[in-house]
Amino acid sequence: MKFLVAFIVSLLFANSASAGGFSIGFDWSGLRRCTSGRPNVVGNPAFTLANVPAGTRWIYFRLTDLDVPTYNHGGGWIAYNGESVTKAGVFRYNSPCPPNGTHIYEWQAIATDNRDSLQNPLGIARATRPYPD
Repeated sequence: MKFLVAFIVSLLFANSASAGGFSIGFDWSGLRRCTSGRPNVVGNPAFTLANVPAGTRWIYFRLTDLDVPTYNHGGGWIAYNGESVTKAGVFRYNSPCPPNGTHIYEWQAIATDNRDSLQNPLGIARATRPYPD
């Protein structure tokens, strides 16, 4: 059983990146396939969180297509209460939907103590994955 739990945790964090120890992970599970170039509006995935900076009360998540960074996929705020996994579907965003082939997407998480400002973040974490993968 310990092996299974360790394996699942390693999968969740396999595609996470850290900044100063703060890290996030995610996957595309349950996301309706989209390769038309016209994204669907969908609920956010659950995010795994590690080493969230002390004092964090809010985390802003933003999705960027690293192959087309000018397209605004959007994002949203999630209240942080010390959990290691956020709820899915708290905010809506434009899904990944490359018009040809695979693109690399990055979720950025910005930890803050104030939902009204991203000016002085407590920490920033990034996680990337190809879509479709």
